[in-house]
Amino acid sequence: MTATQNNEKLTILSYNIHKGFSLDRRFVLGAIRQAIQRTHAELVFLQEVVGENKRHSKRVNDWPVATQLEYLADSLWPHFAYGKNAVYTEGHHGNAILSRRPITSYENIDISNNRFERRGLLHATINSLLPGRPDVHLICVHLDLFEKGRIQQLDRIVKRIHEHVPDECPLIIAGDFNDWRENASPILFGELGVQEVFSNLYGKHARSFPAWFPFLPLDRIYTRGFREIEANCFTEPPWDSLSDHGALLAVLEA
Repeated sequence: MTATQNNEKLTILSYNIHKGFSLDRRFVLGAIRQAIQRTHAELVFLQEVVGENKRHSKRVNDWPVATQLEYLADSLWPHFAYGKNAVYTEGHHGNAILSRRPITSYENIDISNNRFERRGLLHATINSLLPGRPDVHLICVHLDLFEKGRIQQLDRIVKRIHEHVPDECPLIIAGDFNDWRENASPILFGELGVQEVFSNLYGKHARSFPAWFPFLPLDRIYTRGFREIEANCFTEPPWDSLSDHGALLAVLEA
């Protein structure tokens, strides 16, 4: 990271990796790793990361010996956290955060509304980017497909932050919000004072889904205590043939 006029820049990426499979069911985790490495992000917020799948590990060519999380982290992100959300006979999957800076604490909170959509809120912290500043809080989420459930989950996110994140602490909330009706931003702005990066910079949320013909704004990056420098939504090749979601990248300044 580069310091400029006593400020510090931070590049972050948010990406739903669809368990490492393309829409046509090709296993593309290796290509996903190459793609996220090329972004040079210092923090990566991931959704639908497989923690274990006994059936795939036996049948899928190139299934990593290590976990998907360790495979994606490789040597670039030595620090990572995983939140197990969906548990099934073969294994489990959930949200993850990769970091080049040490993660000082993390906790996964179950925010599921039903047994069919197992969702979680992964809350981690890293040390301050600048001397004398407070720690940075990171929230990685994946919300329900149905709006009633999403509203309930947004209430739980707000409650978690009010109870566990001091107002003076920098905050990043990123992930797959499934919020095609764009109702999350007014709630989070009103309750938490966060700004959505793309909306703040360009006047609208990024259209990130489906990656090969993006027209729905499902993925978001919200921040508090940062200045947005730039943002990109990756849906061009090779991203359009990897996950069903595009990836969001933002450059922030503390």
